[in-house]
Amino acid sequence: MQGHAVGGPVAQGRLHVFEAAVHQVGVVRAEFLRARNFDYVRAARALGVGNMEIMYKHILPNAMVATVTFLPFILNGSITTLTALDFIGFGLPPGSASLGELLNQGKANMQAPWLGLTAFSVLAIMLSLLIFIGEAVRDAFDPRKTFR
Repeated sequence: MQGHAVGGPVAQGRLHVFEAAVHQVGVVRAEFLRARNFDYVRAARALGVGNMEIMYKHILPNAMVATVTFLPFILNGSITTLTALDFIGFGLPPGSASLGELLNQGKANMQAPWLGLTAFSVLAIMLSLLIFIGEAVRDAFDPRKTFR
């Protein structure tokens, strides 16, 4: 069984996931602290609703909008970082299929411009679509959005 080096792609991926999770905890906490003084929370508290029910039914859905808003940008940053690491040779093992490897091959073979242009086009379209899909998901799950 072949193991990964300390700085291998699995460790880099785990580091990105950990960093994103730490950032999201701060965002959700800030949303909870902001929402605890809203009128609908005070009204629920005045009606005798318990703290856990207020958190799960009223505050959490509103706090998740901020999380879902940041998620596509975090994914874009991770994809761009892993592509850049592959491009400079610190990502996946050499010969693995990746956008960074394809960009590196395009740089090495300037007589074949379609290699670099294809990788760049795929990367640009993929990152743009990820942002658009993330915005659509945010709009779909926004509890404050009203449809007429």
